[in-house]
Amino acid sequence: MLTGKRILLIVTGGIAAYKALELIRLLRKAGAGVKVVMTRAAGEFVTPMSLAVLSGEEVHTDLFSLKDETEIGHIQLSRAADLVVVAPATADILAKMAAGISDDLATTLLLATDKRVLVAPAMNVRMWFHPATRRNLDQLSRDGVLTVGPDAGEMACGEFGPGRMAEPATIVEAIRAALAENSRPALTGPGTALIDAPGPLSGRHAVVTSGPTHEPIDPVRYIANRSSGKQGHAIAAALAALGCQVTLVTGPTRLTDPAGVDTIHIESAREMLAAVEAALPADIAVCAAAVADWRPAIEAGQKLKKQPGGALPPDIRLIENPDILRTISAPGPSRPALVVGFAAETEQVLDHARAKRARKGCDWIVANDVSTGTGTFGGDDNAVHLIDADGTDSWPAMTKQAVADRLARRIADHFAAPTTKDSA
Repeated sequence: MLTGKRILLIVTGGIAAYKALELIRLLRKAGAGVKVVMTRAAGEFVTPMSLAVLSGEEVHTDLFSLKDETEIGHIQLSRAADLVVVAPATADILAKMAAGISDDLATTLLLATDKRVLVAPAMNVRMWFHPATRRNLDQLSRDGVLTVGPDAGEMACGEFGPGRMAEPATIVEAIRAALAENSRPALTGPGTALIDAPGPLSGRHAVVTSGPTHEPIDPVRYIANRSSGKQGHAIAAALAALGCQVTLVTGPTRLTDPAGVDTIHIESAREMLAAVEAALPADIAVCAAAVADWRPAIEAGQKLKKQPGGALPPDIRLIENPDILRTISAPGPSRPALVVGFAAETEQVLDHARAKRARKGCDWIVANDVSTGTGTFGGDDNAVHLIDADGTDSWPAMTKQAVADRLARRIADHFAAPTTKDSA
């Protein structure tokens, strides 16, 4: 519990500012008192009234408030708390903190405080990876500032990767840890592993496949499927957030390449196999792409035309595509230590997935139901079953990013304990 603890919460101007409302609610439920300072930009996303109602305290916004400053209010605010928390912590305020700039109430009290400071970064993924942000966070870490998050996932702008503010419940746990420790260790999340400490998959290389493949009939038409690539791209981002070097081989999608990931774009199954084999060796392979099983035996050099007089359409003879999952699962010096396949099924999901795992020779299979009405293909949610040598772990329906985060953590746990029963 946090009974009797005093938290000074600084809310800055990012889309994640709305999460500060839930953070306040959880802190008060745990027994903490919360005073809130918000920047002018934060007012574009949440209102002082909302923050005041939830905190039960006046919200402070102005460095030059006559009432407060006659009593040196910014000094009192900075010293009265047990912990100062900045959530969300935008790239702007992190830069100001690293440089020691104090040009408003929030930055002034951060410079004046003698208490520990915990930041929850939240920004666009490209900003998170920018060298200036890396330098600023490195400096703040040396200054003793604690960090929680950010999480990896889909951004409001549509990009993938680390940059989403940690969930309020996670921040509360980081606050508990910060108040419980007398020393000043860095509290790191997936993103901060890139600068403060190795992530759990640091030093590992993963190859991830994503999206559909397009198998050409002629220069205009092709055989494909409904895969959006959302699950595979999310997995690549989640692995990268845990410190893994990731090569993403993707078929045609409308998605932005995940930041911090080496992305290779292909069209056909044969191109995907060649790209995967070129990316080896790897410790991990996650085959999340929906690869076309067949392709036309002959690709017409010109667009096939309708024939006059109601003639029958041309016959298109199909031949089998290379089996990427079975190829890289085969024993040999280049086989990844862990190979994870996907089974998109429309009926008898578990039976077909177990049979596929045995037939392909992979270590794990992630099975899901993609039948009409599930909304899995192209949607944002997924319900999967993770099948390994010891059985089946059925996960509840969740977002595809949550599936990716959970799978990445499961992979990290596998390598942290190589003798675990997950080994095939």
